[in-house]
Amino acid sequence: MLLPFYQNKLIEAGCDEAGRGCFAGPVFAAAVILPKKINHPLLNDSKKLNEKQRNEMRKFIEKEAVSFFVSSISNEEIDNTNILKASIKAMHNSVVQLNPQPELLLIDGNRFVPFNKIPHRCIIKGDGIYTSIAAASILAKTYRDEYMLQLHKEFPYFHWNSNKGYGTEKHRKAIEEFGLCKYHRKSFKLIPEKLIQ
Repeated sequence: MLLPFYQNKLIEAGCDEAGRGCFAGPVFAAAVILPKKINHPLLNDSKKLNEKQRNEMRKFIEKEAVSFFVSSISNEEIDNTNILKASIKAMHNSVVQLNPQPELLLIDGNRFVPFNKIPHRCIIKGDGIYTSIAAASILAKTYRDEYMLQLHKEFPYFHWNSNKGYGTEKHRKAIEEFGLCKYHRKSFKLIPEKLIQ
């Protein structure tokens, strides 16, 4: 069982991102405030759930959450800044939409930029420790997967319906064959040196 909260006095929100290591598409981030007493046997780190379980949990979280919001930052903006800054900006954009505003942020990982003077705690592998971060990981992942399925219709040969933009062997081979498209992150080293003339 995950821990229901970090402390019991302040309103806390869990934050997590999805798609940070992808070759293509936006990065998504969610912020979630859960009620103090919430319980579901499947509520866990999104990576520990299968697609059906994640989609089931998304409905549960959206129904039960006190507040939640999911934001994305485009691949163009990722290229213009960098993936870490884009991930943190997506978290900021989600936090600012929460109502009520949280008084403590629980951030999955070890890097964050303070936002609106809200105290925060960076927690490595926090999505497997606290329910609110786990919920954020599920929302960020399911929203991003849904978005990548739409992009797949435009560029089916990259197989984004299965790899969701990650650098699988099929995706890499498609890049070698067809080149990069407008949704690829050009700042990532995606093309083998032998193909760059």
